[in-house]
Amino acid sequence: MGFRGSQEIVEEKEPFYKMKTRVVFADEKIKRTFEKLRKSKTEKKMLYDWLNRAFDDLARDATCGIQIPNRLIPKEYVRKYGINNLWKYNLPSAWRLLYSIKKDEIEILGVILEWLSHKEYERKFGYG
Repeated sequence: MGFRGSQEIVEEKEPFYKMKTRVVFADEKIKRTFEKLRKSKTEKKMLYDWLNRAFDDLARDATCGIQIPNRLIPKEYVRKYGINNLWKYNLPSAWRLLYSIKKDEIEILGVILEWLSHKEYERKFGYG
């Protein structure tokens, strides 16, 4: 018979990491800390705005940050959150947003783990 006269229909699917992402907090403590930033009148209010912009970017593309090599993932994150990947999103004024990408059967999750100053980031990753 062969393939003469027939065409195979190939459905191209978007890679999972390019799919729309739902951004969630890793735990309630991080969520509460974020909500407190909104009510602040200081520089923390600016941090709230920067984080919101980052969450919008993550919702469009979970890989918009920089992937941290597995060997550099702090063990505390692996123990506490059970992650196997870690991403860094650079915020203004040298703040860093750390998140992990998880995929369940239905959607991609951008799981917010923490945000910290550049100095805290360097300390956590052993750079300074």
